[in-house]
Amino acid sequence: MALLAALAGGAGGEAGRQAWSGLSSLVRRPFGLSRNADAPAVSSGEAELVRLAEAPDDTARAQALSTALAVRAALDADFQASLRRWCASAELLDTGDVHNEISGGRFAGPVLQGRDFSSISFTAPPSPQVDPDTDTPTSTS
Repeated sequence: MALLAALAGGAGGEAGRQAWSGLSSLVRRPFGLSRNADAPAVSSGEAELVRLAEAPDDTARAQALSTALAVRAALDADFQASLRRWCASAELLDTGDVHNEISGGRFAGPVLQGRDFSSISFTAPPSPQVDPDTDTPTSTS
């Protein structure tokens, strides 16, 4: 349920958008032939998907989509298999929030805040040494 809300809210960047698009395509498919003909009419999940996209922070909407998907999966074996594949790939996404904080002390030099950086280097000169008693730079010569 949290994953659905996170993806609806745009978490996960481009991969998250692709996962949400994949779920949208899956939900919009017609019921499969394996659906039990005696089963009651149920939601495809499309209306719940749209409502959650309109208010991703609404846990009731996320729960409604989750329930619709579960009911549909119970009635449609083809949908269930596709939904399991989608869940397995979507769960690999890290949709967690980022909290960066710098506090206390003195800092000199570049700072990069964010998430999921790689191959980054800084070419700034080293910071000057500071005498802790006088709070002034010390000579290194």
